[in-house]
Amino acid sequence: MNYLAIDTSGKNLTILICKDGVSHWYFDSECGVNHSVNLMPKLERLCLEHDFDLKKADFFSAVVGAGSFTGIRIGVSTVKALCFAFNKPCLSITSFDTLAYNINSGKVLAVIDAKHNGFYVCGYENGKVIYSPNYILKDQLLELATGYTVVSLDDIQGLSVKKVDILKGLEIAIKENLDKVTTDIESLNPLYVRKSQAEEGR
Repeated sequence: MNYLAIDTSGKNLTILICKDGVSHWYFDSECGVNHSVNLMPKLERLCLEHDFDLKKADFFSAVVGAGSFTGIRIGVSTVKALCFAFNKPCLSITSFDTLAYNINSGKVLAVIDAKHNGFYVCGYENGKVIYSPNYILKDQLLELATGYTVVSLDDIQGLSVKKVDILKGLEIAIKENLDKVTTDIESLNPLYVRKSQAEEGR
């Protein structure tokens, strides 16, 4: 199996290529707001280092959110462009998937800090979504978290949080969702759980 996956939904930049079933990574935990500058040069370098031919990929995948509005758009538009250029199918993976798929059983609540006392959340049970992606405030999160294993990249005061590996989570999420690979490129869309600050201010 050969594929390329990109995650620009947060402050990190993740590029994964899988060549003949073997995974190779580029990961920058502090890319910040420089995704548009760094993504293509790092992608090209990773492909060169591992002799990965994009024309031979089985599909391209993007992490579609929730997360940074600008970052998500960069990742999704890049993968869409690659799909059109090379006539390949696509796969959407959520930021919640990259967290939750680190835990292989039970009820898992994937939590992303949206700042200003807000959080993006999604609940899973045995790998299936049971609580749809939502934006909630801290007091709602504390109430909702009861009965879940909470997974996040951040410490959350008042909660016991299991820190997880989003690289491992992305790889597992792709393997578990291969049945969702589609030739409908227009279905690859950003997952915006709430409006941007600019939209909310209108």
